[in-house]
Amino acid sequence: MSESPTFDHGKVTVIYVLGGPGAGKGTQCANLVKDFGFCHLSALPAGDLLRAEQNREGSQFGSLIQTCIKEGTIVPMEVTIKLLDNAMQAAMAENRLGDGWQDGRGRFLIDGFPRKMDQAVKFDETVCLSSVVLYFSTTEEVLLERLLVRGKTSGREDDNVESIKKRFRTYKLDTMPVIEYYTSQGKVAEVDSTGTVEEVHALAAQVVRDALTGKYSQSPN
Repeated sequence: MSESPTFDHGKVTVIYVLGGPGAGKGTQCANLVKDFGFCHLSALPAGDLLRAEQNREGSQFGSLIQTCIKEGTIVPMEVTIKLLDNAMQAAMAENRLGDGWQDGRGRFLIDGFPRKMDQAVKFDETVCLSSVVLYFSTTEEVLLERLLVRGKTSGREDDNVESIKKRFRTYKLDTMPVIEYYTSQGKVAEVDSTGTVEEVHALAAQVVRDALTGKYSQSPN
């Protein structure tokens, strides 16, 4: 018998945000937070959630997370899901203002997750069923150029050609099957992220409006 999810997806909206390294997920999430009042949780390898845990004094996961970031590998599923569950519970306890947070409701953008099929299935079963996958797509050439430009100022140890190519390989092997899985459920909204920030934002915002009005709430028969 499977566990009951922590959150009721009838009240709590979860939108997964996926796309290759450098697709613009973080930038677009920041815009969508302003538009719709989401809580943005970054589960990317060097995202806020994992970085905060890595740096937290006494963390049992800190050194493991650091190694995964350096090697371009995926942090174990149990660690990421536990951190996401804890962060969502903390956000729900904050009594945030706005329509999306009244009467036990909440809305979350989860950035860079799920990156593997086991993560997708486990999170949907034990934390909250997702509403839609916002998938930012573009070419590897565009992604590489963006990441190398970012690497000049980001200070991130994984913004170099060798690490970037590892991340591309990991993404193709592990994350594309997740996108295909949710596509079969009618839950994927693909947005071409090649354009300007403003152009991509307009497309992404429409996807979110649709998600919040229930367009993606039912899987096709």
